[in-house]
Amino acid sequence: MRRARVFLTGAAGNWGRKVLDEFRTRADRFEVVALVLPTAKDLNVIRQYEDMENLEVVFGDLTNYEAVEQCVRGADFVLHVGAVVSPLADEHPELAMRVNVGSMRNIIAAAKAQPDPAAIKVVGVGSIAETGDRNPPHHWGRVGDPLRVSEYDEYGQSKIIAEKELVDSGLPAWAWLRQTGIFHPGVLEIRDPIMTHSTFTGVMEWVSAEDAARLMANICEAGVPEEFWCGIYNIGGGEAWRLGNWELQTRISAALGVKDVRGWYERHWFATRNFHGQWYTDSDKLEELIPFRRDTVDAALTRALDQNPGLRMAGKIPTWIIKNLVLKPLTLKHRGTMAYVRDNNDEAITAYFGSRAEWEEIGGWDTFWPPRPARTPTFLDHGYDETQSPLDWSITDYQDAAAFRGGNLLTTKTTAGDISTPLQWTCAEGHTFSGSPRLVLLGGHWCPVCVRKPSEYRKQAELNRFLAQIELAGEVVPVPSA
Repeated sequence: MRRARVFLTGAAGNWGRKVLDEFRTRADRFEVVALVLPTAKDLNVIRQYEDMENLEVVFGDLTNYEAVEQCVRGADFVLHVGAVVSPLADEHPELAMRVNVGSMRNIIAAAKAQPDPAAIKVVGVGSIAETGDRNPPHHWGRVGDPLRVSEYDEYGQSKIIAEKELVDSGLPAWAWLRQTGIFHPGVLEIRDPIMTHSTFTGVMEWVSAEDAARLMANICEAGVPEEFWCGIYNIGGGEAWRLGNWELQTRISAALGVKDVRGWYERHWFATRNFHGQWYTDSDKLEELIPFRRDTVDAALTRALDQNPGLRMAGKIPTWIIKNLVLKPLTLKHRGTMAYVRDNNDEAITAYFGSRAEWEEIGGWDTFWPPRPARTPTFLDHGYDETQSPLDWSITDYQDAAAFRGGNLLTTKTTAGDISTPLQWTCAEGHTFSGSPRLVLLGGHWCPVCVRKPSEYRKQAELNRFLAQIELAGEVVPVPSA
């Protein structure tokens, strides 16, 4: 039998390498073509797969249409894992947009250019960063919740655009997967000021790199339910992987032999908002359609430590050395929270702490109480009757959803059962944009202009009840006049 051909992007990354490992074990059923940048770093990685019989490597750039089309040609599946991620994406927003959005457009165009676009199934990868800061008590979420990106997060912004490109592309078979935090050995090696952006009170439903790789390979196997295609999904490890950020800190430090990780930090070094992370009420849906979960947190942590044996010495190093010679200097580097405080960067201080006064009131460890995020799921209102099948939606449902967001549906005629054709909408600020019912109602998208202004989300929420559920929770939200 002919082997299925898979075009894989991002093969030299942490996740991509695990996907290659999966396909190596399935050589009887799959052949893989990987588009790899011809840089020294990527070449060094991909050389580890020279003996992979079912791998073809094409050296090129995702932003080059000809290179992408060459790889799409003859492919049965496209697994678009490659991207420019944070913190690089935030430092170079133009690069992030060019690669993350441009590559998606190139893949879509290349698929449409083939003799039978319906024969190619395209899987795009988004991010939990698309939904931004979801600290308790709003730490539960699902696909369809408002897309709102943290301040300065260009990676999240680029993924919102790329998601819209694929969802409304008109391709017959696609899927968009919003990836959560991937736990892999490199997580323990991060030495970047972005560490200070993670809030102690926040949460994340993690997934191991191995399980995430298994998911991607399983998508290409026979027997995947037809209902999987043309859907948007959250990737998550499930209940056991729903960890609080503080819980993860203590589990990792305990594994390193550190008795009390608080000796490493000052409490006020860490942001209190403006990051991302949530627990999912709907991540089991993907597991039900395409089973992929086998891993455990303890097993993943053990593997990470086995690959970083030097870290097991951490518990034997005096905490003051780690604190003052390693971590404190990190907080004072570019993008570090204490660099913002030192430089009186009021915009950044407001973004990460609310205000300078709120930062000053954080207090020390003597007043700290370990967070216990509620484990009972909560749900946001999406502004329409979710008990209906999307195939039964009418123009009234679209009008209701628009009004809930403070805007209007401009399209005056819709076709029953058609949730793929883009309609015309306007937001409360008068911006006109297009988007299919699937994108807006099921995906949680709204105005592409307003979503680019995180510092104005709170103001937008005064006219947008959809957004107000997070931005103005507990406050009286006025109903916009007709």
